[in-house]
Amino acid sequence: MLNFERKGNGKETLVLLHGFMENLSIWSDMEPHLSKNFSLLKIDLPGHGQSDILAEVHTMDLMADEVKKVLDHEKLTQVHLLGHSMGGYTSLAFADKYPQTLKSLTLFFSTYFPDDEEKKQQRIKSYRIIKDAFAHYVRAGIPNLFNPNERDILEGKIETALETALSTNNLGALACVKGMVERTDKKHIMENLEAKILVLAGKHDNAVKTDIMIKHLPDRTNIKSYILDCGHNGHWEKPGICAEIINTELLHNLPKKLVM
Repeated sequence: MLNFERKGNGKETLVLLHGFMENLSIWSDMEPHLSKNFSLLKIDLPGHGQSDILAEVHTMDLMADEVKKVLDHEKLTQVHLLGHSMGGYTSLAFADKYPQTLKSLTLFFSTYFPDDEEKKQQRIKSYRIIKDAFAHYVRAGIPNLFNPNERDILEGKIETALETALSTNNLGALACVKGMVERTDKKHIMENLEAKILVLAGKHDNAVKTDIMIKHLPDRTNIKSYILDCGHNGHWEKPGICAEIINTELLHNLPKKLVM
């Protein structure tokens, strides 16, 4: 089973899924700001943190199934699910397979679009360097995920992100990159999921095409979106603001059926 931690005794369970080359420790800056009405379930995705590598390719469906096993183990039948970046891709796969389990779905600096051909080729070209020169791969990529206009004040957070990424098993990272290449378009989830959908995006996010994603969001009463003045890592760049949005949006009582 995947490694996980539970924190708090709130009535509402918020499941937190980290992104690529991260682990469950990334939520530490946000935790003090999240409502006491939440009970947090933080999970290490396969090949990350203290969770084992499960296959040569960690597809988003595989990871979603492993998350479901944790929920079943903890006897959780209704949860709020939030995923950062790759964790968002996993959350969308989870919503596709287990929609009845979700009270809400939060895409946290992530996207429902699949990789375009250029992005797929970038990932495929990275296979060898992830395997043979992982530290170089990490140091070359991580700083670019933060707001370039705040690089000076974010220096400590960038260092934390680097340390977190470097602690990741490179073969676990490789299995997930291969899985991300294979992921499919999940716009139908945005169009059809009855649960509340929350989207948090970064104005300076170099990993997600924020403007295109927001433009193509379906016009539904259960979808709320926010664009923040940050890069790809709102949990490190704007933890208080992100937590307050989550508190405000997810703790509203919503009808079971939402009209488009």
